[in-house]
Amino acid sequence: MDTQAIALDWIDAWNKRDIDRIMTHYTDDIVFYSLTVIKRWNIADGKIIGKENLRAHFLKGLELAPNLYFELIDVLSGTDGITIIYKRETGALVADVAVLDENGKATLVKAYYGQAR
Repeated sequence: MDTQAIALDWIDAWNKRDIDRIMTHYTDDIVFYSLTVIKRWNIADGKIIGKENLRAHFLKGLELAPNLYFELIDVLSGTDGITIIYKRETGALVADVAVLDENGKATLVKAYYGQAR
């Protein structure tokens, strides 16, 4: 599995604001955890289940960040997935830790956020 290619395509899709392409990186039954889920939807555990729910979450994120831009810092590979480390347009570092299926699609993602500098 070419984790570098997966990460580069994911970053490019976000930078082009291409929601359909972004969503190709996730399985239908994706489980996604993020502080942004708590903030946007008041879901206490920060958990979203399902591709359509995640799509709505990402669309809201694109709406809230009109200047959104991700700069890839590094891709860490593991036995069952990857961690994509990137810097946002705000200067904050983010790490998305993803468990991937045999097709390179994320089945579980946990997002971790640094503070904007």
